[in-house]
Amino acid sequence: MKPLTLIIAATFSLIGCASQAPTHIALNPEVPSITSQTSTEQAIAINTVDMRSANFIVRFNHGDKAARLVSPSEAPRRQIEQVLKEGFTQAGYRINPSASTHLQFQLETLLTDVDETTFGFEANTQVVINVIASHRQQSLTKRYRIKGLLKGPFSADFASLELEMNKLLGELTHTIINDPELNQFVQQ
Repeated sequence: MKPLTLIIAATFSLIGCASQAPTHIALNPEVPSITSQTSTEQAIAINTVDMRSANFIVRFNHGDKAARLVSPSEAPRRQIEQVLKEGFTQAGYRINPSASTHLQFQLETLLTDVDETTFGFEANTQVVINVIASHRQQSLTKRYRIKGLLKGPFSADFASLELEMNKLLGELTHTIINDPELNQFVQQ
């Protein structure tokens, strides 16, 4: 009798685990392809600030029901900062926290809104990063924005959403690092 009870308990616990939806999205933005931007190794300081009002990065909308919110498994601010530091290093800059030229990246928006219907889903992603570059009593402020749309049958899976967000983050960081106006300002 004990083995039968043990088997039934194990079966129900496995069913309970299988029905649990993931609670976090694992972002892994990669350093995009970078072209050299400077012939001299100029020092710049980089920091990133998360200006978002909420921590979640995916919102599953279910009509009149409460939305299901999904947070990142790691702070996006740190991941984006690491990508930007590596990218600007590849572009020919030297990262130095005490440099007189300072770049601040403000993560304003990082959100995927997923609308699910009976026949499929539509995921709208938006990423907005503000850049404030400053040196020698001058400053330059620019806003970079990218949007993405992902559609599919059935319901949205986390792997597809992660791939889409990582792709958009890669495209946006590529645009920022290779921006001629930003690089010209930094090199003045």
